[in-house]
Amino acid sequence: MEILILSCGTGGGHNSAAFAVQEEFLRRGCGVTLMNPFDLCGGKVAQRVDSAYIDLAQTAPKGFGAVYAIGNAYRRLPWRSPVYFANGLAAEALGAYLRGHPVDAIVMTHLYPAEMLTYLRNHGEALPKTIFIATDYTCIPFTEETDCDAYVIPSPMLTGEFIARGIPQQRIYPLGIPVRQAFRSALTRQQAKQALNLASDKRYLLVSGGSIGAGKLEKTIRLLCGITEGTDYRLIVICGSNASVSRHLEKRGHARVQLLGKTERMAEYLRACDLYFTKPGGLSTTEAAVMEVPLALLPPIPGCESRNRAFFTGTGMATPAQPTPGQLQEILSLLNQTERLEHMSLCQRSIIPKDAAQRICDLTAALAAGNPANDAHPS
Repeated sequence: MEILILSCGTGGGHNSAAFAVQEEFLRRGCGVTLMNPFDLCGGKVAQRVDSAYIDLAQTAPKGFGAVYAIGNAYRRLPWRSPVYFANGLAAEALGAYLRGHPVDAIVMTHLYPAEMLTYLRNHGEALPKTIFIATDYTCIPFTEETDCDAYVIPSPMLTGEFIARGIPQQRIYPLGIPVRQAFRSALTRQQAKQALNLASDKRYLLVSGGSIGAGKLEKTIRLLCGITEGTDYRLIVICGSNASVSRHLEKRGHARVQLLGKTERMAEYLRACDLYFTKPGGLSTTEAAVMEVPLALLPPIPGCESRNRAFFTGTGMATPAQPTPGQLQEILSLLNQTERLEHMSLCQRSIIPKDAAQRICDLTAALAAGNPANDAHPS
């Protein structure tokens, strides 16, 4: 079976989900091509598209929230969005590629390629089965104007929202958000510490702003350093691609803080930590929940992350974390409350599927073979 996976780099979560699906298809011996469809347009189109999103999220999160709110308002109108037509400009290159490289199914972890394929379908292009994977715990703007054969959503609790937005119920598959095998390993905390050369007798707080290093990282680190002074806590901070935040934190310097940029060892750091502070990206939260890590969610970039945070805190899978001395101190006290930690872990285990990548590949194979895959739907 030949599979095409399409993603974009507007935040690392889309690509992380794509890598997870690619990993599982390769394990099954399938032929897999993973690409950013904007690369087919030549020049630096993909880089410009990704950078525009990341720059706005890093430097003007309120502006990003305003754009998201406009999108939510626009979806009430009875005509197609500018996003659809903008992606239609890139659809011709994707159509030409597909004609020269036939595949059995196309899996998408981003809205943009879903819009491109919808544009092609609306203009008479014959397509293989198309599977869209939602990587946030909400139906993001303009999902409803796409025309895919299947929509994989993070949870059956969100089925009603997607139906209300116009997604046909028979195309909805609440299989979860896929994560790579590393996040499902049986590595123990001590083994992870040893692999990362961390002290076995220290407790670790992992703080991340996601792949783009967004959120109130600097304030959170400053407050946590003060609160944990004189304790056995150590901080590991993942700044992602945000060089500015990394430079500022380096200048301040602190013996108990380890700074990282991008890392390929996120699963090991998650396993090694006692508590994880992160902005509520769809993949960041899912990876932590799959590993059943105590999870504190920092203020979101307004938009879909606000919905992610509400979903996780509302279901008991995480606690909200405002960067104030009082609340951070209260969150640290969680580590001495076994019952609350066990409840958080139970909620994560019962709500977040660990095998989403396998189930998505099963669904894709069934659809490509012409089977209805009814067992993937909620009863």
